Amino acid sequence: MAAELPAYKSDFLRAAIVGNILKFGSFELKSKRISPYFFNAGDFYRADLLEALATAYAKTIKESHEAGLIDFDIIFGPAYKGIPIATAATIRLGQLDPAKYSSILYSFDRKEAKDHGEGGTIVGAPLKGKRVLIVDDVVSAGTAKREAIAKIEKEGGIVAGIIVALDRMEKLPAADGDDSKPGPSAIGELRKEYGIPIVAILTLDNIIDGVKGLASEEDIKATEAYRAKYKATD
Repeated sequence: MAAELPAYKSDFLRAAIVGNILKFGSFELKSKRISPYFFNAGDFYRADLLEALATAYAKTIKESHEAGLIDFDIIFGPAYKGIPIATAATIRLGQLDPAKYSSILYSFDRKEAKDHGEGGTIVGAPLKGKRVLIVDDVVSAGTAKREAIAKIEKEGGIVAGIIVALDRMEKLPAADGDDSKPGPSAIGELRKEYGIPIVAILTLDNIIDGVKGLASEEDIKATEAYRAKYKATD
């Protein structure tokens, strides 16, 4: 029997379903796989949904920090979806525990460097010499996270970890196109490559267990079959 999710994770999952952020159907991914579900954190654009997102990220960050998994000075949101996540999470974290987190900083990047005013590609707190926690929606191939890490390191920051909304628990496409072979996930590869903690608010297992009664039996079975076919080895 699956362990019951903490209230904030259940609230986050319910908000994702109610807000049609977590959708079921047939969706072509960047990998060209056809997924029976799709999660788009860019759709948390309503106040009550954004509240659930902010709380989920803030509590996940707080738990990870208190467990000694992540230590950080700055919350960093990669452009574009990471920007509102970093902003909302920083505000909520300061509200959850002002004594610990009212002085936490945040930053985000520009896609292109600004050539006037203050210039540069970073907006918000300077990263030099700081421990930087990246927040974003999901890890697909890992390309965007590698770009964010490179930007942070170029600015003199130290990457402390990554928090994402969802771990799809899905193996990367095989180089030879044979998806029957076992393989690691993009998150697993990033952990191995950079030696940093990566924490997800929800996993695919959480979704499958948590949507019972909220999604159709057909959608749940299709998602279970997808998990069985593409489950990562890590």
